[in-house]
Amino acid sequence: MKKYLVKSGLVLLGAGLVFSCATNPFTGKKNLNFVSNDQIFPAAFQQYNQFLKENKVISGTADANRVTNVGQKIKSAAERYLNSIGQSKYLEGYAWEYKLVESKEVNAWCMPGGKIVVYSGILPITKDEAGLATVMGHEVAHALANHGAQRMSAAQLQQVVGVGVAVAAGGQSESTQQIIGQAYGLGSTVGVMLPFSRSHESEADEIGLTLMAIAGYNPEQAIAFWERMSAKAGGNAPPEILSTHPSDATRIANIRKLIPKAKANAKKFGVNF
Repeated sequence: MKKYLVKSGLVLLGAGLVFSCATNPFTGKKNLNFVSNDQIFPAAFQQYNQFLKENKVISGTADANRVTNVGQKIKSAAERYLNSIGQSKYLEGYAWEYKLVESKEVNAWCMPGGKIVVYSGILPITKDEAGLATVMGHEVAHALANHGAQRMSAAQLQQVVGVGVAVAAGGQSESTQQIIGQAYGLGSTVGVMLPFSRSHESEADEIGLTLMAIAGYNPEQAIAFWERMSAKAGGNAPPEILSTHPSDATRIANIRKLIPKAKANAKKFGVNF
């Protein structure tokens, strides 16, 4: 009975994660998305502005100007790609910003709607514009593929199915209900939600490579960047199955396979490597 309930919950959750709402022009896939841009963008913009008030924004320096320059090139690449496939209206509502923030953290992120932050701590690893384009292309890709909204939708679905599993187990003893609940929580996280997140990272790598290539940056430089990131991490990452991100080895291997496609996409726009 326990195995049946937990398995049924995972099947329902998995089915929800492939539920088709709309086809994304960058991935060609139908997304799980219960949250519209009209809902998520205002909240994201507010959080972004609040973050900037609470942290030190670096402006007027060569590094800050580089972040803005690369960000604008990546944005233009996205616009060129969308225009070429007749999706020029896709970016309506996006309000692009590119900020360099003082922090030792080796990270960068892009909120839904195009609000980008690069931490100064990642600059020694990006080293140059190509490395920075690798990072910013990847982060912008998350926003363009609506990964934030998809993850919110998946979390909502996980909760709904969890309630269903709990109701179905209602006739069992209290200890059995706890076991079923814990099994569902672990199974749905490791078996569905984490792979879902890792797939988003791989999608962002693929889209990001194409964007940086169209913007004029050789996508082969992405390998060098991720190798530097791997060396920085020093092998301290959790096992891939328990992580939201692919392992460095998996990511680099995937990027090698994707580089020819990125170059071919860039060639359509007159960019050759």
